[in-house]
Amino acid sequence: MSDKPISRFPVPELTQMPEDVRTRILEVQEKSGFVPNVFLALAHRPAEFRAFFAYHDALMEKDGGLTKAEREMIVVATSGANQCQYCVVAHGAILRIRAKSPLVADQVAINYRKADITPRQKAMLDFALKTSLEAQTVGEGDFEALRAHGFSDEDIWDIGAIAAFFALSNRMANLTDMRPNDEFYLLGRIPKQK
Repeated sequence: MSDKPISRFPVPELTQMPEDVRTRILEVQEKSGFVPNVFLALAHRPAEFRAFFAYHDALMEKDGGLTKAEREMIVVATSGANQCQYCVVAHGAILRIRAKSPLVADQVAINYRKADITPRQKAMLDFALKTSLEAQTVGEGDFEALRAHGFSDEDIWDIGAIAAFFALSNRMANLTDMRPNDEFYLLGRIPKQK
């Protein structure tokens, strides 16, 4: 385990956090077996922590035309383009688990155009990257291309919203020098030990 700081900003002790923030962190720890550093780093500002995770959950935990693995693909591809080590590593682990593939996250992070994904998913990621990096150029032709792959307007909103939200997340992770947990590196790569 690394002894390097997880953020360049102060990280509050669990006992010093507001009760709702502490409860959320303990729930995540119970479910995953560790506390992802993003929770600890963002607890530096409780009001922003609450807003961040409320929007995160609204985008990432809902039902809709995108699978949970596809939502994670968007995060990994855009985070790779934004050079966000924390999000590529953390969401790469989640993608490996949700896609049930130890290879897909690395492929998507480096060059999704060469990844073992469907043409529909490549079109989704084309739009996500455009939204993340050059949203000012998004036009009706982009919507038509996605509709041709069976995406609804609500799906297109989700693709764009996830890309936009994680552009913020990527920038905050880079600003804070957020360090990925060591645990993320092996998740979804090797079978769980019983």
